[in-house]
Amino acid sequence: MTAFRPGFLWGAATSPHQVEGNNVNSDWWAREGAMPGMEPSGDAVDSYHRYREDMTLLAEAGLTAYRFGIEWARVEPRPGQFSRAELAHYRRMIDTATELGLTPVVTLHHFSNPRWFAEEGGWTGDRAIERFRSYVEAAATVLDGVEWVATINEPNMAAMMTMLAHAMAAGQAGEWQSPTVEGDADRERIAANLPAPTREFSERFVEAHHAVRDLLRERTGAKVGWTIANLALTAAPGGERKLPEVRHAWEDLFLEAARGDDFVGVQSYSSQAVDENGLVPHPPHPDNTLVGTAYRPDALGMAVRHAWEVTGGVPVLVTENGIATRDDDRRRAYTEEALRHLGQAAGDGVDVRGYLHWSLLDNYEWGHWGPTFGLVAVDRETFVRTPKPSLAWLGDVARTNGASLLQAAP
Repeated sequence: MTAFRPGFLWGAATSPHQVEGNNVNSDWWAREGAMPGMEPSGDAVDSYHRYREDMTLLAEAGLTAYRFGIEWARVEPRPGQFSRAELAHYRRMIDTATELGLTPVVTLHHFSNPRWFAEEGGWTGDRAIERFRSYVEAAATVLDGVEWVATINEPNMAAMMTMLAHAMAAGQAGEWQSPTVEGDADRERIAANLPAPTREFSERFVEAHHAVRDLLRERTGAKVGWTIANLALTAAPGGERKLPEVRHAWEDLFLEAARGDDFVGVQSYSSQAVDENGLVPHPPHPDNTLVGTAYRPDALGMAVRHAWEVTGGVPVLVTENGIATRDDDRRRAYTEEALRHLGQAAGDGVDVRGYLHWSLLDNYEWGHWGPTFGLVAVDRETFVRTPKPSLAWLGDVARTNGASLLQAAP
């Protein structure tokens, strides 16, 4: 017996800029050379050329799905100029996944933008929605047969990154600190109670998502949604009244925008408390992950239940869940417990369609190379891939559709 439905997707995820390498037309490439405190992505892990090898590792381990992205900056290097060669490249990726027995889950925007788009004003520019829709129309031409399409990855984090980049350009912030990595700068930011993504930035992403949702459905027949960074927020003593306000700004606004979607992508890593002032920084602790967050595998169950409630019953696809650690035994332990919580949520009636681990590969973490999330290690000099034991373990879980988790339960 298992709580996971027949046809449940078991897989892993990546994003273009983090794994492909040499994304030279993107705003991220330009940012890496200009912002202090930011390591360059360079060749990344060369998945642009090695995607078949990466997918083969996933399929041979026993997994059934692969989430990857189409890079807008490659597809549209100049405004209105679409590269047929790059579109064909991503179509080959889709075909390779299908050939290997992997269900492709395709993301159309994962943080990075064409450099020209950023120079036009980016997501706050007058033509942002028009530009994004035009790109999505081009991308849709290679999505035939793709069942799952995510329009935008973590718009709540993308909005925060946009705000931080604007602040740095205006001289209002010092060294770069990715919102996906909590360091001293982030603790200071939270302690100072600076605002969550502002409504201006957030609502622009909602507008963009809604502008392309029906277009994609009509032209591809895919299930269409977007993915949200779910923080699994809880109230610290005295924070009960503040919690709904903070939760709405950070995630519920985006979950509410998914109410008409075919699925919502839940992305969960840890939990965080809210006190009377707002988000409480994770205190330093030996169990904290390499990105500074608390070790909280139970957060996944909390996140999917909250997403299910706020969206009013939109099916859930876990599009990211994992842990930044150098200890693969710890990765397995975290994932095993997270999956048990996910199974309990599914058993309680949450419609969960799949689990995609973050990430397939140790990769570039938005300005930092230190955090390692991958099921596969990569030598950045030779690009040799070395599967970790956690990959085979997760493949074994997939083969039993999660039943092995029950057998291993204490």
